[in-house]
This record gives sequence, C-alpha cells and structure tokens, in this order.
Amino acid sequence: MADPRQVGDLEHQKIGKLMWSYFVPAFTGMMASALYNIVDRIYIGQGVDALALAGLSVIFPLMIIIMAFGMLVGMGSGVRISLSLGEKDYGKANRILGNAVFMAFAIGVILMIVGFIVRNKVLMIFGAGPETLKYASDYFVIILAGVPFSITGYALNNIIRAEGNPRIAMISILISAGINIVLDPILIFGFDMGVKGAAYATIFSQFVLCVWVLIHFRSKRSVIKLRFSNIYPDTYIIKHIISIGFAPFAMNVAASIVTAIMNTRFIKYGGDISVGAMGIVSSSTMMLVMTIISINMAIQPIIGFNYGAGLYCRVKETVLKAIKFAVMVATGGWLICMLIPGVVISIFNSNNAELRTAGVMGLRIYCAVLPVVGFQIIASSYFQAVGKAKLATFLSLLRQIIVLLPLILLLPKFWGVEGVWVANPVSDMVAAVITFIFFRNELKKLKCEIPS
Repeated sequence: MADPRQVGDLEHQKIGKLMWSYFVPAFTGMMASALYNIVDRIYIGQGVDALALAGLSVIFPLMIIIMAFGMLVGMGSGVRISLSLGEKDYGKANRILGNAVFMAFAIGVILMIVGFIVRNKVLMIFGAGPETLKYASDYFVIILAGVPFSITGYALNNIIRAEGNPRIAMISILISAGINIVLDPILIFGFDMGVKGAAYATIFSQFVLCVWVLIHFRSKRSVIKLRFSNIYPDTYIIKHIISIGFAPFAMNVAASIVTAIMNTRFIKYGGDISVGAMGIVSSSTMMLVMTIISINMAIQPIIGFNYGAGLYCRVKETVLKAIKFAVMVATGGWLICMLIPGVVISIFNSNNAELRTAGVMGLRIYCAVLPVVGFQIIASSYFQAVGKAKLATFLSLLRQIIVLLPLILLLPKFWGVEGVWVANPVSDMVAAVITFIFFRNELKKLKCEIPS
C-alpha cells in the first residue's frame, strides 16, 4: 500500500506553491522533449543532406501520432490514478498502473507490427517522394522497433507526475533527452551512420526512459507500486482509461490531420510562401502553447486528487488560478504578436521580403484572439481532470475539428489565403464561448466560495 504522507502536499499545501512545484518540472520536461526533436533535425541537416532532412520531416507527424497513443494511456490512467489517490483507494490505483503497463506495451507491439507491414505506403501518404523515401524508410523502420518502449516510457512517466512526483518525471525526460543529444553526433558523425544513427540514438534513449520508469514503480520512491499480479487486462479499468485518455489522444491526431489539410489550402490559395509563413507562425507560437500546456499538465494531478477527496474548494481555487495564469501568458504573447510581428518573423527569416510580408499578416490574424486560447485549453481540460470523459472529448475536438476544419474548407472560397488564416481565430473564439458556458455551469456545482 502507498504511504499517504507522500501525497500529503496535494491535499494540504497552498495551491499557488503547489502549482508552481508542478509547473516547473512539467515545463522543463516539455522543453526537453522539444529539444529532443530539434536536435535530430539539426544534426541530420548538418551531417547528411537536405533530402535526408526532408525525409525526416515526413516522419515527425507519424511520431506525433505514435506519441498520441502514449498520451491515451498516460493521461487516461494518470487522471484515474489521481482520483483514486484522492479517494485513498491505493489498491485501485495499483491495479490501474498494472493495466496501463499492459495497454501501453500491447498497443506498442500492435503499432510496430502494422507499421512494418504498411510503412512505405504510409510514408508516401505523408509526403515521402522517390528521393526522400529511402531516408524516411531507413529512419522509420528503426523507430518502429522501439515503439513498444517509447509508448510505455511516455505513458508511465505521465503517471509518475499523477502520483505526486513531478520532479522525478522531469528528471526522467532530462535523462532520456540528454542521452539522445549525446548519442546523435557520435552515431551520425563518429560512426558515419547518417539517419540510421539518429534513429538508433532515439530508440535507445526511449528504451532507457522505459526501463527507468519501470524501476521507479518497483522502488520505494513511488507512491503506487507495480506488481506483476496487476499486469493483466481488466476490461472495466481499460474502458475507463480510454474514456479519459481519448480526449488528448484525439486532439493530437486531429492536430496532425488539420495541419495537413491547412497546408493543402495554403498551397492552393497562397503557394509555398504561405506554407512557409505558417511554419514560421507555428514555430513562433510554440513556446507560448507549450507554456499553457505545461500549466495544464501541472494542475491535472492537483485537481484529480482533490476532486476525488471531495475538497472542492481546492479544486475551484486551482482551476481559477490556472486560468488566470494561462490568460496572462497568452495576453503577453498577444501583445508581442500585435506590436512587433516583424521582429518575430525576422528571427526565422530576414532575407525573403515576400515571406516576411506573409508571415507578419499571418501572425497578426492567427493570434488575433490569443488570450481566449489560454482560457479554453485550461477550462476544457478541467473536465478531463475530474473524469468527465465525453464532455472533455467534445471540448477538445471543438476547436480542432468541429469548428476549425469546416472553416478552413469554406472561408478561402470567399477570402482566399486570408480565409485560411481567419479560420483559426474564429474557431478559437467560438470554442472559447461554448467552453465558457459549460465551465460556468460546472463551477457552480462545486458549491464553494473561495476567500478573496
């Protein structure tokens, strides 16, 4: 049985201090994960050639989809474990952990087998041409071999955060990313392995992460324990893990689909310059989005634990503080995008006047209602944290699919390339308004007044 003193901070520590203690490791882990991918691109671009880099670029959307399965298991089981710990049901939390291990590894093996069978067809669908297919295939076939370990490591590391150990979760990611960064130049340059070297470095670092988190759950540091007797499929637990984890899973898969469709619309109405501008805008807002997502990751275990414990005042205080923080961050980003968009675009490209003009216009339109995005992400994720799966899924898909996708297809017919850009802030605003209606009604049910 877990030691309840290890999760005492979730119940008793001041919310502001508790949120900060979870936010810093979450943000650090997000930055390390981003660096993980960026370093691969830098080394391949410098150490091989442009075609190899293009081949690698084809792989990254597929890797995002693979990691979405890790999120399905990790977020779904993490929320359920937080709720169980709040209810002081440690036996149930242990059973959920066992099922999470089974699910993650089983999904990884299935994806690996299917990937080996259809890899070339999939790579061509995602944009690999005759010249880049070899590079993409060389990299992808090695990555596929490590998928069971990558999904298991990613999922269980999220559970470490959910059980109240955010610092250990951060250290896990830093170790994995550090190994990848060190091995990349050794294998790519030292052993002259090219893209295969980058792939081997990636799967080895993911294997280390997997072993590290499994050892953690067998150690005294863990709140919940991994017992072999719990690693068997329980349909009831698996169903509830999927119901909660489906929202972030669907959101990530939807984001990949929408990005692909948006690029086709940009090519049709604005050409390659517009696609390049969208790439710059996405890169420019990445840090901002990652900060808001880190806030969201930080509050998930706090809300889940206290909701399970019936401490609704702490739940309400946590989500309102998180929304305030997220809106402040988003507003700061909005001011920068509105006041000095040219400076932002110049960081990525200062030579092409046409690209700069398209980027400035795109950045201002894309970020027009940015402050409401901070609210929408936190408020919609609240329902996931308290176990309301259907509503969480609906609100997660609201912006990316239900509202945005039709607008991307419709508005360019009237406004050309500007219509593609305008679709984003319109969907942001519509999603925020609908989310606010549901969130306000839910907050009233908490029956708690927070002292000012």
